[in-house]
Amino acid sequence: MPTISANGIDIGYDVHGSGPPLVMLHGAASAGREDWAAQVPLLSKAFRIYLPDARGHATTRWEAAQGITGEMLLADLEGFIDALHLETLHLAGFSMGAMTALWYATRHPERLRTLLVAGIGLEREPRASVARALMNPDRRPATGPLSEAALARRHDPFQGAGAWRSLLVALAADIAGAPGPTPAELHRVELPVLVAVGDRDSFVPVDQAWALARQVPAGRLLVVPDGPHEVMVRHPAIFNAATEAFYRSTAETAGRRAVGRGARDEA
Repeated sequence: MPTISANGIDIGYDVHGSGPPLVMLHGAASAGREDWAAQVPLLSKAFRIYLPDARGHATTRWEAAQGITGEMLLADLEGFIDALHLETLHLAGFSMGAMTALWYATRHPERLRTLLVAGIGLEREPRASVARALMNPDRRPATGPLSEAALARRHDPFQGAGAWRSLLVALAADIAGAPGPTPAELHRVELPVLVAVGDRDSFVPVDQAWALARQVPAGRLLVVPDGPHEVMVRHPAIFNAATEAFYRSTAETAGRRAVGRGARDEA
């Protein structure tokens, strides 16, 4: 797995496919190769996909006890994109990664061709309360992606044994306190945006996702029936079909945005 130095840390990442660059950001306590596993085979046929690990997650070493904030994650993404010399790109994010992607879009809309965000809204509740419950390091489910076994497998080889405990505490604190973009900031995101949500997402009620899609000038909303928070993991067929349609229908606009910045697609 390659690493690249950005914002003072070494960011580990996976890369797949060829074509216009697409950076995909994972959710809290996870990793890109897991959250987007069902999308990579399809999207790598049309894009060069970059899957960076956030600081303190999997292959990107960081002492989570020092804290992990949204500003850190945004600066890491800015550094990662610049270090790869991506003049323009497609950007996608899930949950924590979606918030980072959304902030990047408000700061650098001219560099994005499209934006896809899943499992994110602008209200702190119920997101903060659900995060506090799910990220208690002493109360792990027996199975699933947030079980002790899964967290240890994902993070221990790179962060150290049991480092995931500090990671969960840091993430819950950030989710509880991190603000979202204002309506004025969102209005600057003048590019094609797809907001995806499951209708059973415990973090993000559908009305919050709808409000986000309405506040960006060219927002679209995908609501997946019987969909939980990890909608692209649990319902990949529906999610992939909608995603493929989104990229196909916005290809002309995305191409014009790339040419406007003098970007060159990477093979």
